[in-house]
Amino acid sequence: MREIFNGIYSDKKNFYTKNLLEGKKVYGEKLLREGNTEYRQWDPYRSKYCAALANGLKESIFFSGASVLYLGSAEGTTVSHVSDIVGKNGSIFCVDISEIAMNKLTKLAEERENLFPILSDAQLTKNYEEFIEEKVDALFMDISQRNQADIFVRNAKFLKKGCLGALALKTKSISQSENKEKVLAEETKLLEKEFEIIQTLNLEPFEKHHYLILCKKK
Repeated sequence: MREIFNGIYSDKKNFYTKNLLEGKKVYGEKLLREGNTEYRQWDPYRSKYCAALANGLKESIFFSGASVLYLGSAEGTTVSHVSDIVGKNGSIFCVDISEIAMNKLTKLAEERENLFPILSDAQLTKNYEEFIEEKVDALFMDISQRNQADIFVRNAKFLKKGCLGALALKTKSISQSENKEKVLAEETKLLEKEFEIIQTLNLEPFEKHHYLILCKKK
């Protein structure tokens, strides 16, 4: 087992994070113990960020002690691994519009105290700006809407200058008919208003019609 990025480990075939709460699983993932350390296996078929790791992500946006704004947190599968990475000194502001997903995430937050669930539409940033008192170290988004890049750019105001963000872009949610490369190019132009694009990864075979765009706040 070797650390490939801050808080992310690999045995060349699989990816893992150190379990913040030893002995506890979140979504049925495998637990692995090496010496005194317990790791949770990260499934790239259930996490777009892990899919990006598997497909050659150059740099991770998450690190120990980081504050994170996570848009589209859903029930907390990927969020739980980010929770492992940022640790007890980090914080993750989890925004999602689904009450059902938020109920499950809130239960997870009762155990993982670095999670802060926020029930809101990520387009309406004023609804949750009071909860984010200082700008964050990382911005991640996984929301399947037509205006994905626009939502990401709206939330750029919460990210520190020079810090990293990552957008999991679903092209089919933007256009059913246009070529996915054309959709990607159009969304990338919107992102370039606020960000320098560092890397763009196709997430196949783990996710169809998905890219992960790694970028830095200008």
